[in-house]
Amino acid sequence: MPTNGDFMRYKDSHVPEQDLMLAADGELPHRRAAQVQAHLAACWSCRTRMKEIESAIADFIHWHRASDPELPPADGPRALLKARLAQMAAEPHPPRWFGRVRSAMMWTRPAYIGAVILGLVLVGVIAHRVVADRTNEPRESAGWLFPRRDLVLPDHRLTPGATVRLSTEELCSAGDVDRSHTVDASLARETFRLYGIRPQPGAYEVDYLITPALGGADDVRNLWPQPYSTGIWNSRHKDALEDHLQQLVCTNRLSLAIAQHDIAANWIAAYKKYFQTEVPIPEHVAFVKDQAWRD
Repeated sequence: MPTNGDFMRYKDSHVPEQDLMLAADGELPHRRAAQVQAHLAACWSCRTRMKEIESAIADFIHWHRASDPELPPADGPRALLKARLAQMAAEPHPPRWFGRVRSAMMWTRPAYIGAVILGLVLVGVIAHRVVADRTNEPRESAGWLFPRRDLVLPDHRLTPGATVRLSTEELCSAGDVDRSHTVDASLARETFRLYGIRPQPGAYEVDYLITPALGGADDVRNLWPQPYSTGIWNSRHKDALEDHLQQLVCTNRLSLAIAQHDIAANWIAAYKKYFQTEVPIPEHVAFVKDQAWRD
């Protein structure tokens, strides 16, 4: 811990990394905290370093809260981060990389703080996924808190698509079949379970990969939890594509088999292909056909 003489020396230089971290966590003695704050007020470089530290801690807390279903208070993940760093430092033979990172942190490389945090996060995520993959069990997701952006397209291992045997004439003579097909609640819950999601009401639509209007089946292999209205691509754009493809099929401008294949393979690529655009059409943001899941 620095002495008062150390504070006098860095009055005209910079605050040590350790003191910035203690200040960010509110653990400096009152007098030293006041000295650090006085220095920060006059030193642009140290203010920048302090913001990086606070941002790194905030990012770690946000990630931890998003991945913990019990939503612990902020002190929990903050203490967890400190404990993990301290544990590595106390090991008889810590990893070589940790010694280099710790040395860098104590000098003038605050970016390494973010690297340490990112490393801890990545190790945890990778380990969790490896265990889940080996046991063939669905992974628990933070999707209960906010929509998972990676689900703008389905996981084709879980949702390859499934169809029923119907001719184009049978489909097109059935009218607006899509509106008469509400996903069964038990199928919807099974879909969320397979994707490892406990959804927040209104965040997702349990969507058919191949819409019933194009012969899609009421089968869990044809369902996935699609972000309802968030993100650049969401359920509203897919609904617009579904209607457009149905019109093309029923006016004999597109074969049913090709429509089914294209929407199942990659509905965003199909959207770009059939609407001849690389970006979502603004009017489709307001295209509301199906309802979000609210059970």
